[in-house]
Amino acid sequence: MAPGISGFSLYLPPYRVQLESWCEWNDQPWEKFRSVVGRSFRMRAPRQSVYTFAATAVWRLIRDYDIDPTQVGLLALGTESSTDNSAGAVIVKGMVNEALAAAGLPLLARDCEVPEFKQACLGGVYGMKAALRYLATDGRGRQAIVVCADIAEYARGGSGEPTQGAGAVAMLLESDARLLEVDLAGAGSDSDYRVADFRKPFTRFRNQPDRDDGQLQDLPMFNGHYSTSCYIDATHHAMTAMLDKRPGRNLDYFHDIDAVFMHRPYHQMPTTGWVMAYLFTLAHDTDGHDELRALAAGAGVDADRLSAELLAPKPFGITGAQLAENTGDAFPLARRARNQLRKTPLWDTLVREKLGLGSEAMRDLGNLYTAALPAWLAAGLHQALTDGLDLADQDWLALGYGSGDAAEALPLRVVAGWQDAAARINFDRALLGAVDLNETQYIDVHAGRLIDVTPPAHDEFVVDHVGTSNGPDFFDEGVEYYRYVVDSTE
Repeated sequence: MAPGISGFSLYLPPYRVQLESWCEWNDQPWEKFRSVVGRSFRMRAPRQSVYTFAATAVWRLIRDYDIDPTQVGLLALGTESSTDNSAGAVIVKGMVNEALAAAGLPLLARDCEVPEFKQACLGGVYGMKAALRYLATDGRGRQAIVVCADIAEYARGGSGEPTQGAGAVAMLLESDARLLEVDLAGAGSDSDYRVADFRKPFTRFRNQPDRDDGQLQDLPMFNGHYSTSCYIDATHHAMTAMLDKRPGRNLDYFHDIDAVFMHRPYHQMPTTGWVMAYLFTLAHDTDGHDELRALAAGAGVDADRLSAELLAPKPFGITGAQLAENTGDAFPLARRARNQLRKTPLWDTLVREKLGLGSEAMRDLGNLYTAALPAWLAAGLHQALTDGLDLADQDWLALGYGSGDAAEALPLRVVAGWQDAAARINFDRALLGAVDLNETQYIDVHAGRLIDVTPPAHDEFVVDHVGTSNGPDFFDEGVEYYRYVVDSTE
């Protein structure tokens, strides 16, 4: 018996933007965006919030995996899109209990813990680690559910606009995993404060115009090239911390690992992070110096300067209270070495074979923030089941990242008999019912204006209304009230 993940359930909102159409609207090269970003992303519809996403995913997880709600001792929410600065996962618990009652099922236990975890896109991974620690201590014999839910919105016309998305993924965790064992003792962690990487200060909500959908628009503050460098640096250090716990040569790990899953704000980012981790290892391992020099020669860069760039302890200059001096690309020579590596046969072994499982399906999910990594794991298991692959006892890597900065490298192992639990993953069903927006509709939805296409809710939660009372005897201004919709006739 080993603890880990026993189930996945996804929820995606109905509004969809096809990136090929978006490229036409904005006079952008489709082939480039298809290769780098993906194919489409989702947007929330009216009466939806991050909490309705999360509750719907949890409700479907409980139903699809025949979970006894009274045995769930921890229900955790990982998100960076929460709109209540006091309550968190207890909101999700309340909604799920409504659906359970409607189905005549027992409610989630009163002694179920309900924490929320926030560290940008890493909150769900932190929630998963906490759940596994719970199951190993005071939660022995119980089950845990971690739900990752987010709404990724970016300003129109900005570099982040094509990397939007929305949705939720709920995970069932047990002491005896049915899908993926998680080796917490062998995991690697990293955290280092970045002042202006990717932030969401409250001041952004000052004087926001009223929206027809009643929601705030949670547009982040970020610096693109700098944020990419932060992702590279944090994932590298988390991997190093993990590899330093393992026997053998670190370089061998990149060839021996069966599959790799990383946080993916867009399609190309995991490839960048994984290949950079390999280059860092070449620089730090004397056995890799000849290979690194060959890549430098092919790329037309000085090998010593490339090595110095990869070995620099502080690639960003000033840190702490002052803005880092280097807010551009901190690894320009390594970028050229990556491009050179792409031309070699090693690229297929290192990238396509390691990062390929489930990757194609993820092109249609967009940026899910905390839910991106668990969604990819679910996609990989779903593809393997569909293709009839034998995954038992494979070693996988799950590498999470949260801007600001923090990263986690988790060693996973696929358990024998994984197919039964994988068959319950609702990946294909979650993609159904999408409504493709035209340009005018997309602009309106992005601005919070209601459009004439509102898909009916079915077996999910909606925001019924928002409180307006401001005393003196009762206060609920801004509080969302939710309702479970059984079928589309309601």
